[in-house]
Amino acid sequence: MIHNSILEAIGNTPLVKLHHVIDDLQPTIAAKVEYLNPGQSIKDRIALKMIEDAEEQGLIKPGGTIIEGTSGNTGMGLALAAAVKGYNCIFTTTDKQSQEKIDLLRALGAEVRVCPTNVEPEDPQSYYSVAKRLSEEIPNSYYPNQYDNPSNTKAHYETTGPEIWEQTGGKITHYVAGMGTGGTITGVSKYLKEKNPDIQVVGVDSVGSVYRSYFETGTFNKSEIKPYKTEGIGEDIIPGNINFDLIDAVEQVNDKQAFLMTRALARQEGLFIGGSCGAAVYGALEYVRKQNLGKDDLVVVILPDSGTRYTSKIYNDEWMRDNGFMDE
Repeated sequence: MIHNSILEAIGNTPLVKLHHVIDDLQPTIAAKVEYLNPGQSIKDRIALKMIEDAEEQGLIKPGGTIIEGTSGNTGMGLALAAAVKGYNCIFTTTDKQSQEKIDLLRALGAEVRVCPTNVEPEDPQSYYSVAKRLSEEIPNSYYPNQYDNPSNTKAHYETTGPEIWEQTGGKITHYVAGMGTGGTITGVSKYLKEKNPDIQVVGVDSVGSVYRSYFETGTFNKSEIKPYKTEGIGEDIIPGNINFDLIDAVEQVNDKQAFLMTRALARQEGLFIGGSCGAAVYGALEYVRKQNLGKDDLVVVILPDSGTRYTSKIYNDEWMRDNGFMDE
């Protein structure tokens, strides 16, 4: 089979059973390996869907410019689609993102503007605000806004959810995913719970994010917001794409826990992944222990992206030591 373009290679990623990092836990724990998408992350799915829907609705025209705030992976997916479809790209990101992500976006022809991390979302310097302002200033531009764009959730409802259901033969009992924009956890959860309402959905959050507190109290507590280094999950806002009614539990994971698990998955399972993947697996294992799940349970964990984005950070011993994540 010959694909018409690289975009047709998006999706249908494998499920891989974990063996070595799960200790003596009884359930089957399988990872959905999303770095095998062509842009090496799960965000390829939503990038293509957002652009296709925008084209259908006439929101972007030939030769137009796609402008988005991104931690890197959505930008990569958008840049791939833009290269095939003939659009220009401008991305805003934060100064906590790895240099690899910025370099990859520029390699695909995108313009990247780096904004400060530790400012309020409403601050004119925030990467949210800069992307929105540029989209208003630049003619024939399209601002996908992955945080509030329903195409984000719809992409996972239409693709990732059905794939997981089919790959597990409908036997999945628990679904675990990091919570960033909210599209992955919400879209997949909506599909799976329509198939079987008893499936439990576990969101994984970063320490320093507002999500777990909001899930538990229903109140937005700004005092929860603190700097953290895990990229791609956790938020200081509540995006339109996250639906807490479809989430049954939230586990919160700190940077050290996430990064040591990330390295363990690479060395023990051969899964060369990013930090939010380590967070998702660590959170899944914590949940399994707390709930005392048994051998009849089947847990699926999303691994969103590739370790190639983090060779200067998580996979760099000096950086890990400097940040207190590894002993001398």
